[in-house]
Amino acid sequence: MSAEYAVPSSSSLERDAHEASSDHRVAPGEIAIGVVIGRAAEYFDFFVYGIASVLIFPGVFFPFADPLTGTLYAFAIFALAFVARPIGSVLFMEIDRRHGRGVKLTIALFLLGGSTMAISFLPNYNHLGAVAIWLLAAFRIGQGIALGGAWDGLASLLALNAPEKQRGWYAMIPQLGAPVGFILASALFAFFLANLSTEDFLDWGWRYPFFVAFAINVVALFARLRLVATEEFSRMLEMQELEPTPVLEVLRSHGRFVLIGAVVPLASFALFHLVTVFPISWIHLFTKRNAGEFLLVQCAGAFLAAGTIVISGLMADRIGRRTQVGVSAALILMFAVASIIAPIVFGDSELGQTIYVLGGFALLGLSYGQTSGSVTANLGSRYRYTGAALTSDLAWLIGAGFAPLVALSVSSRFGLSWVGVYLLSGAVATLCALGFNRRETARL
Repeated sequence: MSAEYAVPSSSSLERDAHEASSDHRVAPGEIAIGVVIGRAAEYFDFFVYGIASVLIFPGVFFPFADPLTGTLYAFAIFALAFVARPIGSVLFMEIDRRHGRGVKLTIALFLLGGSTMAISFLPNYNHLGAVAIWLLAAFRIGQGIALGGAWDGLASLLALNAPEKQRGWYAMIPQLGAPVGFILASALFAFFLANLSTEDFLDWGWRYPFFVAFAINVVALFARLRLVATEEFSRMLEMQELEPTPVLEVLRSHGRFVLIGAVVPLASFALFHLVTVFPISWIHLFTKRNAGEFLLVQCAGAFLAAGTIVISGLMADRIGRRTQVGVSAALILMFAVASIIAPIVFGDSELGQTIYVLGGFALLGLSYGQTSGSVTANLGSRYRYTGAALTSDLAWLIGAGFAPLVALSVSSRFGLSWVGVYLLSGAVATLCALGFNRRETARL
């Protein structure tokens, strides 16, 4: 490794990781494992917060409001992380440029795990008043800033090392972190719901998933630093394949591609929280179904999503990523139309709820599996690292950040059918973006 790169890599964790990895070249399989571990840790933090926004925060931090209003308040704070995420990307890109990727990742993941863990120690509203709400919002913003900084380029490195005819397969591997993170988070909450009284769960049981997040992020940090500290990763940096680029330069030269790239995955990102976070809120607020039992149904759905993510890689290599993304968006459009009709047909049927969630998770995996490729296909090597981060941030902000808040607000007033209308808009946006940018996205 060059001396220039060794200077900014000053954290003890990075030095340990470098010593552990200096004797061999990193293989694509090792990159894949590191990417999945890192993504799973990030999604664990976010899903723990999302589930708690339904089951915990309305009663703990908003006891002065009715359950529906309290949940809407919690979802509003939930959205703050997606607003803060682009700010985190800009801030940490500068840290990356000045001090190196190892320093950047160390700070970002400690901030992510620390912000999540800090929530576990928060006094409730009855003890601290409005200050508790402000602190909750501050830690949520910390999560968002940290997630922006956690962008490490490993997914791009994996894509650049992929065989030409297996790019779809390698593009789907990082996306497996999402179902893994959801399974861990939902299973933890389901366990405590099943084994604790309501009083104990609201008093201390809910805090445990937040507390363990710090340890999970430390493990993920070492797994990622072990790859970032390798000679091969350093060589990629020197070839300017994964160099951080000034944000304004990226926007001036590739602003159009960043915007279109943010719209391409909207169908998948809109569906993302409509099958993970929103259904829990509806079940918890408007039905008599046990929340812990429903979380286990969603766990089954996450396993199903992991399977369809793998299928998306096989499909993309056979028919092309652009076509695969378009087919997935068309299927989501059909699912959205069915979602408009389903509440009228099924009513409050638990079978209907289960079918909706499992079908939604299956479609989510099929579409989400190739979103990492769809947001970077139009970016040249010089702008790949920074441009992919900004594009992903904007896509999450537009497509998913406010989805639980909008879906619950609209459905509580006008009925569940309007959730289908919301999802329909995301599918139409994806198809329009693919059609508008047909020439540029032909490389997907």
